[in-house]
This record gives sequence, structure tokens and C-alpha cells, in this order.
Amino acid sequence: MQDLLFIILGLTLLIFGGNWLLKAAVALSLKLNIPKIVIGMTVVSFATSAPELIVSIKAALDGSPDLALGNVVGSNIANLGLVLAITVLLGSINVRKSFYTTDWPVMMAASLLFFGFIYFDGILQQYEGIVMVVFLFAFLVYLLRFQKTAVVDELPEDDIPLPLYKTVLFLGLGGVALWGGSELLIEGAKSMASSFGVTERVIGVTVVSVGTSIPELAASIIAIIKKEKAISLGNLIGSNIFNLLAVLGITSMITPIQVIDQGLLSNDIFWMLGISFLILPLVFIPKGLRLGWRDGLILIAVYILFVYLTIK
Repeated sequence: MQDLLFIILGLTLLIFGGNWLLKAAVALSLKLNIPKIVIGMTVVSFATSAPELIVSIKAALDGSPDLALGNVVGSNIANLGLVLAITVLLGSINVRKSFYTTDWPVMMAASLLFFGFIYFDGILQQYEGIVMVVFLFAFLVYLLRFQKTAVVDELPEDDIPLPLYKTVLFLGLGGVALWGGSELLIEGAKSMASSFGVTERVIGVTVVSVGTSIPELAASIIAIIKKEKAISLGNLIGSNIFNLLAVLGITSMITPIQVIDQGLLSNDIFWMLGISFLILPLVFIPKGLRLGWRDGLILIAVYILFVYLTIK
């Protein structure tokens, strides 16, 4: 019971911390006169990936590499199999052309790069982390130079400049909440794994990863309730690209990440590649560039099967 409380409290702090950090980062960027398109792609993406990043770094440094890896791999599966599925079950979404020209190919390239780095030797080395971060940087530069139209303004509606004291306050609160939340979440996840007799990887790819995907899910549901366009597929794919290249790239630059539970290499990583690939035919069949409730049912069935087989 205490473990579950730690996990819930940790996730709550991570969500609030990420939100405060986002507000501060956007306010700071506006003060520095950085163009909105740049803020949306870099600052907002990094801030929304902050919970995953802090949890992965903390887990890797605490000697729980499977939690660090499971969190990211599970988050990528949950973003598509759970968040996207629930979004399209509540209302169909139209997909932009940039999906198959930019977003999806880059997500697959990032997934395959990660697969190539970790599958054969079971370790993500520091130089491999550098390659991943450089790839991310090159992708952002490419988007800014050639694909400006593909980037949606995903800034919060209240993106008005904040007074400096509020910016500093949000920055401080966000940082403390992320640190405290990661401490509680990892402590709870480790205890839960040992009390249920499962590995940290299983808790990482199920409980922790769903928890760190909650902000995306909440944003999707709010967008539908407000009758706005549902959160774009591009945003979820962008989140997956950031999880792999930024979160695992930066974490492995700080400390190499070694796979302990081989299930990550024999099971989870293939589910991540499979569900990432599955999005492409779903977008085109039966109606081109559209995702509807049938696609949502397929995705959620795949996700439930993944969780069932992983826990079993």
C-alpha cells in the first residue's frame, strides 16, 4: 500500500513539476524573444519530457538501469497503444501529410538506432548517447529550416510573459517537484517490484511508463472535451522521438545504461518497434490520412496484449 502511495505521490509531483517547468521555460523564452515556433519544438518538447528524463537519470544513477530503459520503452508503447488509442476512440483525427514525410520516418529511424545500439551488447554506451543527441539536434535543425509548416503551435494558451519573480518561482518549484517526484516514484517502483516478485523492468514498462504518459493523455482528453482538434498525432510521435533520443541519449551520456533483465531485449523492444510500425498502415487503411475508432480498438487490443504477456 505504501509503495502504491509513493508511486501516486511521485507521479503527481512529476506532473505538476513538469507543468511548472513548462510555464517558466515558455515565459523565459518569450522574454528572450525566441520565436514561438522554436519554443514549441525545443523548449516545450524538452519540458514535457522532463519527468521521463529525471526518472531515467535518477534510476540509472541509483543502479536501476532497467527502470530507466523500461520507463522510456514502455512510455513509447503507451503513447501509441494507450494515449493515441483513447484519443481516436473519443473522436477520429485527421493526420497531416508531414506524418509520412517527416514524423513517422524519424520515429522509426530513432527506434532502429536505439535497437542497433542496445540489442547486440545489452548496453547503451556514452558515445552512443552522444550520437543519439546529435541526431536529435540535426532533426530539430532540419524541422526549423525546411519543415516550419509541419510544426504546430503547441504552446499553452496562457503563453503571456510572466513577471520575473513568477518565472523564477515556477522554475524553482518545478525543479524541486521533479526531483522529489522522481525520488518517491523510484523508491515506490523498486519496493513494488520486490513485493510482487517481478523485475524492475516489468514495473518500468507498465506502471511507471503509464504514469509518465499521463500528461499526454490528459492533454488529449481536454482537447476533445473542448471540441478543439485532438492532440496531433505529430505531438505524440514527437514525444516518442524525444524519449528515445533526448531521454536515453542524455541519460547514457551521464552514465552507461546496462540491460539487466533480458526481457527488455527479447520482448519489450520488439513491441515498441511493432506498434511504431503499425501506425503507418492504420493511418492509410481504410481511409487515407485518418485515424478512427476501429484503429483505436486495434491499438488498445495490442496494448492490453503487451501488458498481459509482460506481466505473465
